[in-house]
Amino acid sequence: MRSCFLLTAALILSTAAGAMAANATSTEEDSPYEHIQVLARAMQLIRQDFVDESRVGYKDLTHSALRGMLAELDPHSQFMEPEDFEGMQEDTKSEFGGLGVVVTLEDGKLTIVSPMEDSPGFEAGLEPGDQILRINGESTENLPLAAAVDMLRGEPGEKVTLTIQKTGTGEIKDYPLVREVIKVASVKDARILPAPEGAPKIGYVRITQFNEPTASELAKALDKLDAEGAEALVLDLRYNPGGLLGSAVEVCGLFVPAGTRIVTTEGRSPGREYRATARGNKLRTYPLAVLVNYASASGSEVVAGALKDLGRAVIVGETTFGKGSVQSVVGLPDGSAVRLTTAKYYTPNRQVIHEQGVSPNIRSTLEPEEELAILRARRARDLRRASAGEAADDPQLSRAVDALKGLLIHEERAQSASKSKGG
Repeated sequence: MRSCFLLTAALILSTAAGAMAANATSTEEDSPYEHIQVLARAMQLIRQDFVDESRVGYKDLTHSALRGMLAELDPHSQFMEPEDFEGMQEDTKSEFGGLGVVVTLEDGKLTIVSPMEDSPGFEAGLEPGDQILRINGESTENLPLAAAVDMLRGEPGEKVTLTIQKTGTGEIKDYPLVREVIKVASVKDARILPAPEGAPKIGYVRITQFNEPTASELAKALDKLDAEGAEALVLDLRYNPGGLLGSAVEVCGLFVPAGTRIVTTEGRSPGREYRATARGNKLRTYPLAVLVNYASASGSEVVAGALKDLGRAVIVGETTFGKGSVQSVVGLPDGSAVRLTTAKYYTPNRQVIHEQGVSPNIRSTLEPEEELAILRARRARDLRRASAGEAADDPQLSRAVDALKGLLIHEERAQSASKSKGG
């Protein structure tokens, strides 16, 4: 299970506490020594007078202080116990076990942003907006997001019961699920969209998340659509929670020239630029529309923001999630670690993504019933309960297709005018 705060590029570092202190700045108004005395005095009082002596070890108190300190900064910074840090390092090398739901805190309530396709949560019928009231009978009220993610993840094969309050109806229902190794096909549904005889051939492809092979998989899908005569493309990033930053940059490289600046990260340390690379892929220059919605996050926002700023694509849908920050993971001497927000993403035109999102060129929203119908049609196809051609009405896709038809007409007229002048 990956939550939105996990789906960003993480820089894994190792450092000593002294090195961190050496980089800190202090002033007379904000002296570390004065405030450390306050912390030390509070720790002394707790160890001396707290009724339960078994809970006042120096390690427990220090870790508790760090946990609260990081949690107060922002929803994405956190303190990691040694076992959590070790598990995170393993996750960066291999697959992970979970239920496949992207979650966030909405008004303090643990809420599903979107279920990941091909996952237990998706197949069970969990939907965007569903609230998770209990995990294995334990209430999620006032539960920090990081703690909820830890409870949702675990060993494949383990049973987990989620008590869900359904969006819209308010019905409360238990969902018994089994954790699985989450393997999600990142590129899906590549096809030429149905159209009347003589109409332009518009291709469609969906990216569910950004993994290591996503760009190469997308290039193969585009080759297939090219062979079928695609004249324009709809790239669907709705419900895509992000993934690897490098993968998102590589995807942009299929549509813009090598060397084009895609995104920059800036914080208190010197920033870094990420530019498109050719990697032997064919550059696609046909008209492009990108579909996004409120659940498009992180890498999806990098792609949409770059292609919008560069004038390479028309963005259709809703303002995106607004998860555009970088978390650096720094090891501590006792094997624990801190995950700290250290930078923010900026689009080529210097637009900040974090907490702002990427706004569409063409705004198109879905009614809750329309949204659920689209997701249920996808689920039905994936579970082989419907024919491959079955689909729900999709007003956002229709708007994207209309926009591409307009661009194709504009291109045709421009080419005709150019030939006339040349003649």
